[in-house]
Amino acid sequence: MTPIDEQTAWTAYQTRDRKADGRFVVAITSTGIYCRPSCPARHARADNVRFFASSAEAQAGGFRACLRCRPDGAARDDAAVAKAAALIGSADQPLTLDRLAAAVGYAPHHFHRLFTRAMGTTPAAYARSLRAARAATVLDGGGTVTDAVHDAGFGAPSRLYAAATDRLGMAPSVRRRGAAGERIRFATAATSFGPMLLAATDIGICRLTFGEDEAALRRRFPHAVVEAGGPDMEDLLARAVAAVEMPAAAHGLPLDLRGTAFQEAVWRELARVPPGESVSYAALAARAGRPDASRAAGSACGANPVAVLVPCHRARRGDGSAGGYAWGLDMKAELCRREADGDLPKTT
Repeated sequence: MTPIDEQTAWTAYQTRDRKADGRFVVAITSTGIYCRPSCPARHARADNVRFFASSAEAQAGGFRACLRCRPDGAARDDAAVAKAAALIGSADQPLTLDRLAAAVGYAPHHFHRLFTRAMGTTPAAYARSLRAARAATVLDGGGTVTDAVHDAGFGAPSRLYAAATDRLGMAPSVRRRGAAGERIRFATAATSFGPMLLAATDIGICRLTFGEDEAALRRRFPHAVVEAGGPDMEDLLARAVAAVEMPAAAHGLPLDLRGTAFQEAVWRELARVPPGESVSYAALAARAGRPDASRAAGSACGANPVAVLVPCHRARRGDGSAGGYAWGLDMKAELCRREADGDLPKTT
């Protein structure tokens, strides 16, 4: 059984986070009841609150279910969402909302809200993400656009090309050639964490790292046209440096992130964690729709191509320890300190 991250659970309870429903229940010692994290009832004091991983554990502890939020229904909701996600993943062609809802025993409009709340995206958007990931796998493996259309269930080449900008980051024919001809501009700047490398496509920032150079960037994008950015990249670079130095501030920078459907879901959830707070890998996996994939969530954090802008430094192990960080635990600790204190680094 995965231990509960008490800090994450308390934050979810305080904010009535519906995405936490089904992941744990909140027991109130003063009333003897347990609720969903999103229960609309008045919040109890911290010293009267306990968290249990399941309704069964809360019942074993002598608590009874809340009649207002009916927490025992959360398990059924979670099972329905998980089944629907599996059906979407195994379908050769897109499933209509009516068919999907009928398969899991819910009314369509209610299930649409339930799925969106649990997964952070609509059933249709989730299906598009999976199809795009399948198409990318085929194209990256040398398959033709026709192969990608057929294997990913797009139905027609026009639908694959329509999805290309949002999900593949480039035209399918370009993707098939290993990004041959795609233009990636880069620039470097000094920061309090050391030299920073920034790279961007015409869509947005595709890489922000520390300790890498032009040669490393070219190895990562061997078939792209990699060139030094000109004056038009100065503003983007300055804003990126500011985001690194002040990680608690919203950056609003354009990003061009390319990963698997699960990786992209994890990166989206990371972006939703407020500055100064943290989230466990297990909680990230659950929010991304795969509650049994905490290790994969950690790997997705490690694969994050844009340091700080996607705040993987806010992710921790379930026991509260720091876990890993691609650019070193000292940097991770300093980023978290700056977010918590809201201050700037001291100059020397």
